[in-house]
Amino acid sequence: MKRGWIVASLVLLGLCGLTVWQSALLPQIDDLGPGPGFFPLWLALLGLVLSALLIVETARMPAAPAAETLIPDKAATFRILAVIVMLAASAAVLEPLGWRLTALLLTAILLPALGARSLLVIVPFCLAASFGVFHVFYYWLKVPLPIGTFGI
Repeated sequence: MKRGWIVASLVLLGLCGLTVWQSALLPQIDDLGPGPGFFPLWLALLGLVLSALLIVETARMPAAPAAETLIPDKAATFRILAVIVMLAASAAVLEPLGWRLTALLLTAILLPALGARSLLVIVPFCLAASFGVFHVFYYWLKVPLPIGTFGI
């Protein structure tokens, strides 16, 4: 188990290194501010640091018992499948429903499936994740997001 974590962390370290290299080839600044390579570079640098820390932490922890299994239990399998199904369904309905309704439905279904039970948490999060994110990206950052056939 420990070896698997180290191998996965090394793969992540390599992917982050590749991203640093490729994003460094892009302009970091343009006429409007940060260029196309700015955010990928800084996120990849953060990923490099975090994956290196994960490698160090994993190497320092004691070996896990051999009886541990990689097969998830029933509840974890349900959560994994819920995320996969909801992401596929969201991709299928994104254009016809638009960003706001798709994100609202995705979060409203996925949060209880992942264990959230409080409506005081679920409702504001769903509204912020759908309408709030849309407003920030569409109006402030001028990123075109799908509106959908209902115009919502």
